Amino acid sequence: MLPTLRQLQYLKLLVEQGSFSRAAEAAHVTQPTLSAGIAELEKIIGAPVVDRARSGVILTAAGQEAAARAADILTRSEDLVQAAQGAGQPLSGRFRLGVIPTIAPFLLPRALPVLRDRFPKLKLYLREDLTGKLVAALKAGALDAALIALPYDLAGLDHAHVEDDELLAAFPANHPLLAKARVTPQSLEDDGLILLEDGHCLRDHALAACGLKPPPRVGEDEGFAATSLPTLMQMVGSGLGVSLVPAMAVESGLAERAQVSVRPLAADHPSREIVVAWRARSSRAVEGRLLAEALRKI
Repeated sequence: MLPTLRQLQYLKLLVEQGSFSRAAEAAHVTQPTLSAGIAELEKIIGAPVVDRARSGVILTAAGQEAAARAADILTRSEDLVQAAQGAGQPLSGRFRLGVIPTIAPFLLPRALPVLRDRFPKLKLYLREDLTGKLVAALKAGALDAALIALPYDLAGLDHAHVEDDELLAAFPANHPLLAKARVTPQSLEDDGLILLEDGHCLRDHALAACGLKPPPRVGEDEGFAATSLPTLMQMVGSGLGVSLVPAMAVESGLAERAQVSVRPLAADHPSREIVVAWRARSSRAVEGRLLAEALRKI
């Protein structure tokens, strides 16, 4: 006898909720029903999957292994249903797309109307978050695809190219370096470089593309970091330093609104690659490629 999807779902909810009562509520069943399902799963596996403690549910070693495999099986089962429902009609119905904050406000306003016109049956659910969290959500099956920037470790994922986004030097008004047609990355490093805080891949992209070292952290020679690109541009516009900004943000008017001027960099390929990524061997691969193709034409 094999476990049922319902039993695996009970185990997944038990892990997520941390108690039988909350898991039963999330599953829309009574607690005895959920407990019976877990007991039957333990009988099939031949080992207990949870220890019942006052502090909550504690997974056994067998339970940890079963929970990991259950999550994978449930994700693949959901993929199967979505693929069957969308057969012959790609990008129709629900599609969960993650987008990083340094892309979402600049690309989505011009992309969403085009996608609505081209795929009228598409129900696009968006989640904005940092790259690491979006990649984890992809691998866990919580997202169907993600719009992110490379380089980034995409082990276990496939991707399709959308565009290359040039990185530009950003200065406050009347800065001396604005007299130059192009500026060297080293000149930025010597002039109070400020970037996004750790966790934003744009920070790593900017440093890698220009061959620069990270600026000092707050508390170490009074270094600064920003939590978002709009905040970063406001800091530059206020004269707190210089920075690097993606071209798509400049084209959206972000630099102009913050009274920031930009110049190209005197460096080889100072850019990041925008891609659509999805789980390797996912049934949504065709749709991921189709989405990337549609975005390339915008």
